[in-house]
Order: sequence, then C-alpha cells, then structure tokens
Amino acid sequence: MAIFTGSGVALVTPFHEDESINYDKLDEMLDYHCTHGTDSIIICGTTGESSTLSEEEHMECIKFAIERVKGRIPVIAGTGSNSTYTTIQMSKEAVEDGADGLLLVTPYYNKCTQDGLIAHYTAVAKEAKAPIILYSVASRTGVNIAPETVAALHKNIENIVAVKEASGNISQISKIMQLTDGKIDLYSGNDDQIVPLLSVGGKGVISVLANVAPQYTHDICAKFFEGDVKGSCKMQLDAIPLIEKLFCEVNPIPVKKALNLMGWQAGPLRMPLTEMTEAHTAQLAKELEAFGIKLA
Repeated sequence: MAIFTGSGVALVTPFHEDESINYDKLDEMLDYHCTHGTDSIIICGTTGESSTLSEEEHMECIKFAIERVKGRIPVIAGTGSNSTYTTIQMSKEAVEDGADGLLLVTPYYNKCTQDGLIAHYTAVAKEAKAPIILYSVASRTGVNIAPETVAALHKNIENIVAVKEASGNISQISKIMQLTDGKIDLYSGNDDQIVPLLSVGGKGVISVLANVAPQYTHDICAKFFEGDVKGSCKMQLDAIPLIEKLFCEVNPIPVKKALNLMGWQAGPLRMPLTEMTEAHTAQLAKELEAFGIKLA
C-alpha cells in the first residue's frame, strides 16, 4: 500500500521576523492542511528550507509535525543529506518519533556515482526501518537517479517503495515504471506534470502548489483516479499560469511570498535566499487573484 495517494504538500517552514521557527504558525498550517484536502504532509523538504535549518531545528520541526498531525494524514520527513552518516542518524530519529515515511534526496555536492547512490540508499534503508521515497532532482543536487538504479533499489530493498521524480524527463519516468513493472509508487515532483505522471501509473504529487491551493491540488488527482481524466487535465492546464509564477524565482521564494500575500504570515526566508523582486511579486499577486485566491 502506498504511503499516500493524491496530494502531498511540500510544506514551507514559517519563521518569525528574527528567522526562528514560528511553531504557532506551523501548527496552524498543519491543521489547515489536515482539514482542506491535503493527503500527506512532507516536512523539512526543499520547500521547507531544510538546507538552512540546523540539525536540531530540523528534527524538532519533524517531531512537532508528527505530534500535531496526530495520525490524521501521513507525515513524511525529509531527512536526506549529502552525508550518509547524517542521513542515517536523522532518518532513525524521525522513525523513532513516528514518521510515516522518509523523503531522501540524492546526496548533493558530492556527485556520487550510481554505485554510490545504491550504497548510500542501501545503508540508510538498513538502519531506518520506514518506507522510503527516493528523491531525484538533479537540477538541485547535480545527481540524477538513473531508471536502472531506481529499479535495482526497489527490487532489492523492501522499504524503498517510492520515487519522487522531479527530473521533468517523461521518457526517464516512463522507463522507471517499465523497469519496475509499475510496482514502485511514483510521485510527481513538478506541479506542471501531475497528470502526465498519473497517466503512467503515478500515485500523486509532492506539491508546492498545494501550499496555496490544497483542495485544488487534491482534486486534480482525485478526478483522475475517479476516471474523469478530461476534468483532471483541465484543472492541470488551468493551473499552469499560477504554477509558472510559483517557480519564476527559485523555490521556495515565490510560494513563501504567496503565503504572505494571502495573510499566512509565513515570515522571511533564510539567506542565501532573498525576498522576491517587486516585479515578480506584482505578477504573482495578479495570478493568485486570477486563480480565485483571496489576498490579505
């Protein structure tokens, strides 16, 4: 059984103005997603600015999310690192705290080989006994997970059950599904490709869009699974202009600005991320309103 089916929100991490984690606001966001269609919480991923959280903050944030969600929907912890040892330690702690699954990005900067990826994921999976989602996003990490590598890991390691594919390469994604006989759980890592990935057997999306439109993102998936492919496709295409604005600067700059425009008080970004330009902010605000989202 899949960890989740439908829309998993790649949740932002709200900060106070002094850039400390705003746990009151995080609690509010978690509750909102549990009651507005989101099918899973992904905490401390890229969108959650995990790269600028200390390890202590990282683990506190994961534990907090698990405790506040209280089993209403699955909580998947982003515990990937460029250090295998660090990944193991954080993953084990997240599992002990009750995470329903782990999202493990490829080790960045090291740029290991495919054999290195197999060794890395095998070591983590052996120590952290929870369902694991491989996260392939070479545009950020410099390392692509080859379809053959995904297939080998899925075949040989019981708790490697899924892949978040953010390569944008539909041919690669189709190859993964062919090599795994469609048995690996596939999640889109790109909001503009939800329906294309569902069409080759995907289970859903790990979504930035869901931060601002949780029910809508859920419904794209739900319509597809209900057999209303035409309706799902229309929703996908209608969302493209907003999705483009949510990625007009590096994620999560635009989505955090969007939440602030909506009155969520998600707070600032941590450097080296900087605030969105005025021109892009105006374009984003216009597109949010055109999509039917009220601004504060």
